[in-house]
Order: sequence, then C-alpha cells, then structure tokens
Amino acid sequence: MDLTLFTDIGIIFGLSIVILLLFNKIKLPSVLGFLVTGMLAGPHWLGIISSMNEVEALAEIGIILLLFTIGVEMSIKELWEIRRPVLLGGTLQIGTTILLVYYIDIYLGLSSGTALFIGFLISLSSTAIVLKLLQEKAEIDTPHGKTSLGILIFQDVMIVPMILITPIIAGAATESSDTFGMFLLKAIGIILLVLASARWIIPSLLYQIAKTRNRELFLLSIVFICLATAWLTSSIGLSLALGAFMAGLIISESEYSHQAMSNIMPFRDIFMSFFFVSIGMLLDISFFTDNVAYLLLLAIAVVIIKTATAGIAALLLGYPLRTIIIAGLSLAQVGEFSFVLSTFGLEYSLLDQNMYQIFLAVSIITMAATPFITESSYGISDRASKVVPFQRLINGFYTTSITSKSSDEKLEDHLIIIGYGFNGKTLSHAARNAGIPYVIIETNPETVRHEKKKGEKIIYGDASHEAVLESANIDSARILVVGISDFVATRKIIDMAKSLNPETYIIARTRYVSEMNRLSELGADEIIPEEYETSVEIFVRLLKKYLVPEEDIDKFTREVRANGYSMLRKSYSKDQEKHFDLKDELPGMEVSTFKVGESCLANGKTLSELGIRNKHKATILAIQRENETITNPDGHISLYSGDICIIFGKPEDLHKIRELFKGPSCSI
Repeated sequence: MDLTLFTDIGIIFGLSIVILLLFNKIKLPSVLGFLVTGMLAGPHWLGIISSMNEVEALAEIGIILLLFTIGVEMSIKELWEIRRPVLLGGTLQIGTTILLVYYIDIYLGLSSGTALFIGFLISLSSTAIVLKLLQEKAEIDTPHGKTSLGILIFQDVMIVPMILITPIIAGAATESSDTFGMFLLKAIGIILLVLASARWIIPSLLYQIAKTRNRELFLLSIVFICLATAWLTSSIGLSLALGAFMAGLIISESEYSHQAMSNIMPFRDIFMSFFFVSIGMLLDISFFTDNVAYLLLLAIAVVIIKTATAGIAALLLGYPLRTIIIAGLSLAQVGEFSFVLSTFGLEYSLLDQNMYQIFLAVSIITMAATPFITESSYGISDRASKVVPFQRLINGFYTTSITSKSSDEKLEDHLIIIGYGFNGKTLSHAARNAGIPYVIIETNPETVRHEKKKGEKIIYGDASHEAVLESANIDSARILVVGISDFVATRKIIDMAKSLNPETYIIARTRYVSEMNRLSELGADEIIPEEYETSVEIFVRLLKKYLVPEEDIDKFTREVRANGYSMLRKSYSKDQEKHFDLKDELPGMEVSTFKVGESCLANGKTLSELGIRNKHKATILAIQRENETITNPDGHISLYSGDICIIFGKPEDLHKIRELFKGPSCSI
C-alpha cells in the first residue's frame, strides 16, 4: 500500500497546527498561516511534500465546498436582489482592469496577446479569501460585502469565456463561433435545470431522504448533489466552482438548507486548508528572494490598480465613499482562478516560465497581504471621508437623483432607522402602524429608489456622516435605531449621532455580547446582542416543551431582559463615569404605558379603586390626557377612555396590572 499521500496529509496537518498556533499568538490570520505552511513544505524550500498533484486535487474540492456553502446561505431570491452589482459591477471591474493592464503592458513592450492575457489574470480576485474574511467578520450582508460578492460571482462566471478566448488571442486555430454558440446553449440549459431542480425536484427528493432519519444517507445525498452539479457544469465548459455554487442555490430553496450547511462545514474547512497550502507550494523561494524588491513593487502596483477599478465599479453603482474604498481594497488581490487560467497561458505560449514565476510571486504576495489590507480599509475610509472635499462623492454618486423633496421635510420627536434589511423593514412597518413618525437611512441606491416609489420615508446615504444624519433631522429625533450588521459602521454612527444630539436615545443591534462594551462607551443607550437574544429564545422554546405555563414563561423573559442586559452592561462598563440610569441603578424595574379603552376595567375608576399602588405595588408616574399631562396623580383621580398611563414597577407586577387595561379597545 502506497502511504505517500497519507504521509503528506499528516505532514500538512501537523505543520499547519504548529504555524497556526504561532500565528494565533501574534494575531495573524489563519489564511496567511496556511500559505506559509505551503511555502515551507513545498518543493522550493524543505521539499517534504511529494504528492503535489493530489494536494492540488484536494484544494479544488475545498473551493467547490466553499462555493457550495455560499450558495446554501444565499437563496435564488437574494441572488436576484444583488443582480446589479453582479452584472454592472462585475462588468465595470473586469473591463476597466483588463483595459488598464493591457495598455500598461503594451507600453512596457509586451505583445498584444500577452498583454490582454495578463489583463485577464489580474482582473480576477480571490473568492476563497475574500468570502472567508467576510464570513469571519459577518459582513456579507453589508453594502461592501454585497458589492464584493456580486463582483466575485461575475468573475467566477467570466473565467469560462476567458478560457475560450485564450486560444484565439494566442493565434491558435479554433472553431470559436461554433464552440461559443454551443456553450451558450448549454449554459442556458443548465440554468433552467437549476431553477427547475430548486423549485420541484430537490425539495421532494430531500423530503423522502429526510423521512428515513438516516444521517449518513442525508449527508451522502447533499455531497452527491454538490459534486454532480459541479461535474455537470464542468462538462459544458463552466467551472466546477460555479456548479457547486448553483448546487448550493438549489439546496437553499428547501427547508433542509440549515442541516445541509451544518453537515458540510467541517469538510469545507478541512479541504480549504489544502487550497491555501497548495498556493503556498507554488512559489519558488529562491526566485522570490533574488527579485524581492521588484516583486513587491509589482504587487503594490497590482493592489493600486485593482483597488481603483473595483472602487470605480462601486462608485458607478452609487455607493458612498466608505463602501467604495472597503470594497475596492477587499478585491485588491489576484484570485485562485487566475492560477487555473495561467496554465492555459503556459500551454499556448502567452507566458514563459519567468513570467509565470513573477505572476505566482505577485499573486501570493497580494493574497497574503489581503487580511491586512482589509483590516486597514476601515481606517483608510475614515481618513478619506475627512479629507475629500466633494460631499457628493462621500455620500454617494446618485445622492441628488434619488433624494426627493420629501427628505427635506422637518421631522420632530421622530424615529431614525439605520439600514433597511429585515430589522429595518420590521421597525418601519411597526412604526407606521403605531403612528410614530420615522425616517430610514439606507446605503443601497437601488433599495432607496425602489422603496421611494412605494411611498416609503427613506433617504440615501452613509449614516456615519454628519450631513446624512442632519438630513434625517437628528437634532430633533427622539430615538435612533442602528440595525445594520457592520460593527465598524455601527460604532461610527453611534459616535456621530451622539455628538450631534446627545439627547437622542440610541438602540443598537450587535452580533456578539463582547461588542457591547465599545458601543456602550460610545453612547448607545440600549444594546441588543443577537447572541444573548438567541440563548433566551432557545430557553423559551425549551420551557414550552416542558409544558411550563405561558404566564411563567412571559415572566421569565421579562425578568431576564430587565436584569440580563443590566448585568451585561455593568460587566463591560465598570470604569465608566458614574451616572444614574434606570436599567443599571434599578435592575428589575420597568416603566410601561397602558392606554384606557371604552371596555377596559379601568375606565371610569379612580386610582384608589383600582389599587395600583396598594394592591399591585406599582406607581403611576403620569397620566397623558389629550393635551394635558397629569404628573404624580393622587388616588382620587379617575381614568377615562383615551388616557395613557405611565406606570413604574416590577415586571411581574406590571403583568398583573395589564388585566385592568385589557379589552377590545384597550392597548398596552
């Protein structure tokens, strides 16, 4: 039995563990650790790996599984929603990059065929690295995340026509028109098959498999769907990775997508490590050390060119300066599909061995630098926003065209909603039904244009900028809710909003409990950590399964939210300046409002008769009656229909008082 591959895999894993532990200690990303592992173990340094072809095959599986999981996480509907950055953004980015690189290469004396082919290579970015970084930071749903994803998807599609065109620009004989026409027909057929499978075939098939309750059968079925679809697309000339992405889209439309995702993720992470290791193995260390200054200059030039072209694409899509810079820097590396394309360049003599090593070295340098470039992009965008004199560029190219006169309407005592994702839509719907004046700020120009046509109160812009918040009348706003998933942008928005109006009550969403400290320090009054809310909801479901009464469950959730957030904030805010805050200083106490209706038990009764203080141990702070506010009311005051009572007490006592205000015409 030949144990060569088995030994090589063991070496890769063992060396990776040591390097990743070291990199974790010095806060370097794991992607860079895998690249270094490949460089050390590869044939150009220690030479301890001999099964190069097998490792590259494992790396290809990693790319396939990565694209599959991205497809599972994104439904066909969501893909349709980002069609603009896919088609327009992708075309602009690839087109401008190819043209710019082509003319630079022609100026340097390269042939037109080689210049065009190098433009192809440089125009592609790393789907694997960019998506991994976006997933780690939970930023795929941010404006720069969606823009980057759209352009990357278009790049993955364009690898196919690039491969088909390569023989033509090399001057090789080919039946180009017939080949391309047949390819187009096959591509349309594959897309129709994917849509049909997502709608009818796969959900029914997975239902029958899930009924067996056999985990092994379910896992094998998911892997088969992924590999079979990838093979199908590959057989007509499309990339394996694109087929895997389509397979993920098929699964995403079924109710089994979450289980499929949990089954595939461990395999994806393992095989993706092989991909990054295989890239590191390609670099000839001696060539790199002999030409390090020259290669670094070329890598810097590539980063500048790609940042500029991706930024131009984001600019023309209408995004603000912050999104332009972050998206541009995120796509500044050379991609893994460029390695695939480069082999065709060697085959058709568009690249010689010297050019090939230069390409490999520059590509790996840009890949290795990507985590650092991405991390620095936030600070760069902040500094650029302060020095760029053009407000229209800062806020977005289409600001004027999609901002209607209604945005100039003076609002007072209103709600400002940042972001029009799921949270923003839910909040705006609730505010509209409750008669609360509100305005939405959104950075996606297409979303703003579409919602404005439907009459939504929405304005376009980056809410971290003073002018945008002022256009939403931040100076007179009562509440500002930050519902976006971009933590860095959330911090900037809170800081800016508090500086413009310290009295505005800010409610912020965050993904993790660990992020509450920074948001609280910046001035957020209420922080909703998804991590904490998820644990509460899980426990509520558990209590229901144990047949705990609904009243006790309601009491539990009220107490947890009243005490839990307070404890979390205290644990993260011990060093802050002492000031009185109801949630912190009186944990377990709440202020609630109750409206008296015609059929309520409280209608026509005095406060003494209702026994709110003596019987229910709560205090009525004020009664709002039409245009009059009765503060600190005594027991002889009667309640009438339309009165709004502001009551202070413990959650369990307020729950009992709710019975006094129940009725068809009553509200709480």
